[in-house]
Amino acid sequence: MKTKAVRLYGQNDLRLEEFELPQIRDDEILAHIITDSICMSSYKATIQGANHKRVPKNVAENPIIIGHEFCGEIVEVGKKWADSFKPGDKFSIQPALNHPDDPYSSPGYSFPYIGGAATYVIIPNVVMELGCLLPYSGEAFYLGSLSEPMSCIVGTYHAMYHTRAGEYIHDMGIKEGGKLALFAAAGPMGLGFIDYALHCDRKPSLIVVTDIDQARLDRAMGIYTVEEAARQGIKLIYVNTATVEDATAYMKELSGGGFDDIMCCAPVRQVVELADSVLAHDGCLNFFAGPSKTDFSAMINFYNVHYLSTHFVGTSGGSTNDMRESLEMMSNGTINPSSMITHIGGLGCVPETTKNLPSIPGGKKLIYTNIDMDLTAIDDFAEKGKTDPFFAGLAEICARHNNLWNAEAEKYLLANK
Repeated sequence: MKTKAVRLYGQNDLRLEEFELPQIRDDEILAHIITDSICMSSYKATIQGANHKRVPKNVAENPIIIGHEFCGEIVEVGKKWADSFKPGDKFSIQPALNHPDDPYSSPGYSFPYIGGAATYVIIPNVVMELGCLLPYSGEAFYLGSLSEPMSCIVGTYHAMYHTRAGEYIHDMGIKEGGKLALFAAAGPMGLGFIDYALHCDRKPSLIVVTDIDQARLDRAMGIYTVEEAARQGIKLIYVNTATVEDATAYMKELSGGGFDDIMCCAPVRQVVELADSVLAHDGCLNFFAGPSKTDFSAMINFYNVHYLSTHFVGTSGGSTNDMRESLEMMSNGTINPSSMITHIGGLGCVPETTKNLPSIPGGKKLIYTNIDMDLTAIDDFAEKGKTDPFFAGLAEICARHNNLWNAEAEKYLLANK
């Protein structure tokens, strides 16, 4: 079967190509990809090429398919897995395989025949063996794509810990009823952090969300309102730290002395140091945003580490159980990460979008791999709709959903593009 896919050959060398997939073996599965959301991690793999930990050294001779946030339908199942999966099943994949013999190997980075930026792929045996092919029962394919980034967020919350006085015991998770700060968190992943904190089963009493981009903060406030948080028993405050003269003093005042849990969503030294400065006793700081520079560092107050028991963790990706939790919460409507998405496009726009991702404003760029469509901001649908009935229809649908991408819009797009 022929597939169209975006393949990585080396640093900044992405090519959209059509080629023949081999016949699946008895331990493999043929799948049809419907959606793939573009992650900053794919940008990092693109600019680093073979220097990236997950990309094979011989990628120039054996290119890999990029994209690891994907969802689709199973087409054909090898006999080994015939009792576990069937054609027509929707699925998502946990790309962090964590294979004991090859911990960095991952769909979207390391394999020639599986990645999200493709029409059809072959799912290798290792994915099923490790329990990383996950059934998905939700209505919309795009939510299945977002289960991977959401699993990273879920994993971050689960990785937080606190200690018991006088005991070397770690109680995992954010502090129940505690004070939570989300630094640099009005971007796409930050919105997911807000959504999960508001709706998970271990809620803080206070959430303070910071950013220096007022437009992003305004969008976040319009989606996750102070009133909604109050209904969950949570006080929610948004802060533009660029407008505050003494951010440390201001954040300490808001929190009554410091925060129990802090998520740092930007690899910026000043942000990390500000977060460190407002940790409460036994406060836990998670450095979530992966830097592209290997020498990234920041000053940490080790007096507080010693006497106040402040501590630090770093998470990258989520576990398979984190992804299952994400899929379940999305399927039952507990969380709705649609707020992450700001742009929609077809497979043809993936190479340039990926290579230029940091310079493209907005949040997640969602790709429908079987359509031909330029990358388009949801906010631009209405303007395009003045001359194009297709975009007029999309604009009308999204307007009824707080101008967010939604299952109705997906059905309309797949039926009309």
